[in-house]
Amino acid sequence: MKKKLLFVCIENSNRSQMSQAFATIYGGNAVEAYSAGSKPSGVVNSKAIAAMKELGYDLNKHDSKSLKEVEKYAPFDVVVTMGCGDACPWMPAKQFIDWQIPDPKHMEPAEFNIVRDFIAGKVKDLLAILNIPVQTITT
Repeated sequence: MKKKLLFVCIENSNRSQMSQAFATIYGGNAVEAYSAGSKPSGVVNSKAIAAMKELGYDLNKHDSKSLKEVEKYAPFDVVVTMGCGDACPWMPAKQFIDWQIPDPKHMEPAEFNIVRDFIAGKVKDLLAILNIPVQTITT
């Protein structure tokens, strides 16, 4: 049975979008990955799109969504929050995790990519905890 993962940040334009992408890339058919924002910006940041394009993933196919838009997929196996604290409303889930990841929206590309790679590592660690084999990607 697939694990349902929800990644939440404030704007759903950077961190949660990249987390969803990495969960899809590395989790393959073993996961259903979603992302949302407590106050969605309505757009995916062009820096996030560029950073993921470097790895061969097209974030242009993602939309910035509200929690209301993804609640139909609940309950989740894991909800991961990033930086929204009390602004992240409760969603039905078996497990809640908070990742302290800085918002890279105002960072230069090199710094942004450091955050991107950190998120990739966090997602791989999460999949390992959930006993989901990490798929390898080639760029």
